[in-house]
Amino acid sequence: MRDQVLHICRTSFYQLRQLRVIRGSLSIETCTALVHAFVSSRLDYCNSLLAGSSDELTNKLQSVLHSAARLVLRKLKFDPITDGLRDQLHWLPIRQRIQYKLGVLVYKCLHGAAPSYIADMISPVGNGSQHL
Repeated sequence: MRDQVLHICRTSFYQLRQLRVIRGSLSIETCTALVHAFVSSRLDYCNSLLAGSSDELTNKLQSVLHSAARLVLRKLKFDPITDGLRDQLHWLPIRQRIQYKLGVLVYKCLHGAAPSYIADMISPVGNGSQHL
């Protein structure tokens, strides 16, 4: 898994460097759309496999997310970015992105919207008002 995360970081940083060259001529909305297309999609693809992974791996991905936010918000390298992620961009940190994706997947399985090969692996348990 480490090799996969390193590959994601390497390709994402490459895309961010390419976007940084043209950032001056982009609006915030356009830059956000390009970052979603080239970086966020890489971070979110199959990230549910990273559930329970080490802090080292998730911190590497979090650094990519912070760099992307700095690019969009035109912040310097050491400017604080966590408030901008939450308040302006409405982006979740990596760990919460993983939890959200897993939660959506379970919800879809329980409500019949997930592919059958995944839904067949999950069965509700519980009694009365409590379900898992």
